[in-house]
Amino acid sequence: MTQTLALGIDIGGTNTIYGLVNRRGEILTRGRLPTTGHATIHDYIAALKEQLHPILSETGYGNVQGIGVGAPNGNFYTGEIAFAPNLPWKGVIPLARLISDALLLPCTLTNDANAAATGEMIYGAAKGMNDFILVTLGTGVGSGFVANGKLIYGHDGFAGELGHVIAVRDGRPCGCGRNGCLEAYCSATGIVTTAREWLQQRTDNTLLRNTAPEDITARLIHQAALNGDAFALQLFEYTGKILGQTLADMVAITTPQAIIFFGGLAQASDILLPYIQQHMEANLLSIYKNKISILPSALPDADAAVLGASALVW
Repeated sequence: MTQTLALGIDIGGTNTIYGLVNRRGEILTRGRLPTTGHATIHDYIAALKEQLHPILSETGYGNVQGIGVGAPNGNFYTGEIAFAPNLPWKGVIPLARLISDALLLPCTLTNDANAAATGEMIYGAAKGMNDFILVTLGTGVGSGFVANGKLIYGHDGFAGELGHVIAVRDGRPCGCGRNGCLEAYCSATGIVTTAREWLQQRTDNTLLRNTAPEDITARLIHQAALNGDAFALQLFEYTGKILGQTLADMVAITTPQAIIFFGGLAQASDILLPYIQQHMEANLLSIYKNKISILPSALPDADAAVLGASALVW
């Protein structure tokens, strides 16, 4: 039979989600299993096979063109995940080969942000675009750079780490061990850190003072901003300024048609994206001004990770 389906697998620090997807981006079958709780990577692969083999057998292996996997620190060139801090397996794991051997299908692996960029290009807001940047704003900041219709991987498979561009010289510590990374300021974690710092340093009357500092989340900050809280709105402007300034530098490298935002913090796009656009435009070289669209993702939030992973197959 004609091979018309792709199996998309997104491996997160807590859960793995998967789905069988057709070329139109419709998820026909979906499921999940815990990423954690397996003694070794081989036990995890065995659990994955136990869930997926019956689904693939019922669908017909001949109807599945291949497997796409998005995972932290996934390397497209080697098929390995390397020293992923948020996954339970240490060192370098030949994940694509292990999955391919277990499920008897070709498997392509990349990092989760590059998978999201591929999904956006095949199914989402970047459909028909050859040049764009996908930025994921979650616990961290991820990115995928597409130029001339192709993802930029670099010589070693790790290109496009926007989250670890130095945005604030000698700034706050980042989880990567350096100081001032974009991720330390413009992720969901980053905006919460800014809120806690400001609450300690300032005396503003804000709704956020009704919450213990350790309980403040990006969602709470967004809700306060929607209620007109001036302090929360300033937090978004500060975050959008740093991100916009950094993106102005990125535009000079790839001149994208659009920059597309996805992830938990990007759900506050109604407030955040105008600030990003304002500060990016203010810092662009004149030849780039008013040429780059700032867009939210067009992929359904609950399905985006699986769609992105499946798009690797096509």
